[in-house]
Amino acid sequence: MPSTIGSPYRAAVDKFDRIFQLHAILASRRTAIPPEDLMAKLECSKATLHRALNALKDYLHAPVIFDPDAGGYRYAREPHGDTYELPGLWFTPHELQALAVMRRLLSDAGGGLLEEHLGPLAQRLDELTRHQRLNLGEAASRLRFPGVGGKPAGDAFKIVASATLQRRKLWIEYHARSDDRRTDRTISPQRVVHYRDTWYLDAWDEGRNALRSFSIDRIRLASMREEIAFDVPESELDAHFATAYGIFGGKADKVAVLRFTPERARWVADEHWHPEQVGAWQPDGSYELRIPYCDSRELVMDIMRHGAHVEVKEPAELRTEVRDQLRKAAAQY
Repeated sequence: MPSTIGSPYRAAVDKFDRIFQLHAILASRRTAIPPEDLMAKLECSKATLHRALNALKDYLHAPVIFDPDAGGYRYAREPHGDTYELPGLWFTPHELQALAVMRRLLSDAGGGLLEEHLGPLAQRLDELTRHQRLNLGEAASRLRFPGVGGKPAGDAFKIVASATLQRRKLWIEYHARSDDRRTDRTISPQRVVHYRDTWYLDAWDEGRNALRSFSIDRIRLASMREEIAFDVPESELDAHFATAYGIFGGKADKVAVLRFTPERARWVADEHWHPEQVGAWQPDGSYELRIPYCDSRELVMDIMRHGAHVEVKEPAELRTEVRDQLRKAAAQY
């Protein structure tokens, strides 16, 4: 693979980094700075300095002047004493690359939410990243973040997000998948969560006097209330939603011990299942993974996708649950 050092791409990045640095130097001074000092600060030759100065003047319309009395360059005084700012948002090339990746990631993972709710910002990002020599336009075709089995956010997303940010209560009609029932809820939204290509709302449910997680695509109706939402402390939210396994809340009170075959261990050893997981290689090449959990539903599904390559060692009730599910699956065939 050819090195990128010294490539046209690297040169373009250096060029725009230098222009940005030059602007920062001139904007921070009221007096002129000699060209020799500029060359030292930018670590460049006289010819490179002049190219950067010309680009700043010709393409960005910066008021760069040479002050013969002071023997250096400075920004001309702006009317009304204003200081010159680069037009629009200004980012270094590395920041623009990060924006291009973020733009694509949000477009793929968000299921169209960026275009629907952040259209003006998305257009501005497109303008900022449309510089051919940095190849940022390639992000649309060269970067992919596909979702597998993801669910669209649904019509309620906008009002749910607004209520969460404005700290207002919500009334919702929720259609649960677990029992296929519709219920009316008054909730205090806490967090909007994107988990496994699905959007969820963590909220305080007034009717049940407890924290609940709602799949936003299952919220059929939503109305923002005038009342201020009840705030659950961050530590309490983390204790409820982050300590157990998966999207189902509750404080972890059990630990699953899983043993993966040597063949599968090479993959599983590098996977992140839980923030507090503990893994250890075994003498026979297998891999043992310990995972805290409370509700076993999502954990069972993840265990079963490894089929014969994993064995549940503990606890006994989880081992029985996985065994029963595998027997039912085998009976289908």
